[in-house]
Amino acid sequence: MARLTVQQAVVGGIAEEMRRDRNVFIMGLDIGRFGGPLSSCKGLWEEFGSDRVIDTPISEGGIVGLGVGAALAGKRPIVDIMFLEYLSLVLQQVGCDAGAMHYYSDGKARVPLVVRAKYGVGPYHGHAYDYHAWAAHVPGVKVAIPSNAHDAKGMIKAAIRDDNPVMFLEHMGLYHGARDEIPDEDYVTPLGRAAVARSGDAVTLVAVGMMVRRALQAAAMLAADGVDAEVIDLRSIVPLDKDTVLESVAKTGRLVVIGEAMKFCGSAGEVAAIVAEEGFRSLKAPIERLAPPSVPIPFARNLEKLLFPDEEAIVAAARRTLAA
Repeated sequence: MARLTVQQAVVGGIAEEMRRDRNVFIMGLDIGRFGGPLSSCKGLWEEFGSDRVIDTPISEGGIVGLGVGAALAGKRPIVDIMFLEYLSLVLQQVGCDAGAMHYYSDGKARVPLVVRAKYGVGPYHGHAYDYHAWAAHVPGVKVAIPSNAHDAKGMIKAAIRDDNPVMFLEHMGLYHGARDEIPDEDYVTPLGRAAVARSGDAVTLVAVGMMVRRALQAAAMLAADGVDAEVIDLRSIVPLDKDTVLESVAKTGRLVVIGEAMKFCGSAGEVAAIVAEEGFRSLKAPIERLAPPSVPIPFARNLEKLLFPDEEAIVAAARRTLAA
């Protein structure tokens, strides 16, 4: 066992897959000798060399397009576009090319491509936007968002082995934070399966990424007052494990969905809609949805903190469902 951060776990998972399969390689901006922004590729260039850890020009669309072509040719490329804010520069390649090739080819073509991107408010200021809903709207593209180091390693390995394009999103607020015990043996965390991060029977809190940590902290605050909250870590936005969510709501009768993406048209609304459509009879109170408004994320730290749901806001939303 080793105690690793999210950053160490992701890089470790990539290294294991590169050792296991020579078709796996990674390319992106400043990922070679520099080691990637926030050390996102630290140590890979030293072990695998410039043939498999490829520094590219500043052309996100070009390198993702190259990744699509390499995947179609039988390789398993990983493309690091640095930050999720740059997703708009690769939507053509991810959406119209990578996501659609399997369908357009009548199942003959496969695109085993992983696109890595960092996002989220953390200690680094800037590049915080969570635009995962853009990718989640594209048919054929999976979207994975780990909330802890153990899942991060297992999910990056699952993404690399997947025959579909996967957007793999890494929260900067979690990157160099808490450490988890990581087994030495090979393991994979399947995409599309949510995790019950904490069991309870009073109210269901559904979250992803950093918001899972805040939901767990809110659940601990509620427990101090005798309220037993269940916390669901979605882990994957696409595929979305609606069964785990519906089973939890059937038990608790109350739902709070917490998101870091903007509230309007965000995935938190998709979770709420699924429960409203398929689990309505289980509900004992209206669904609560916590997410930022549709405004630009400010650079100033004190303003950033006002924008996103914190533990107190989650507790207040849970109490509203309990009082309804």
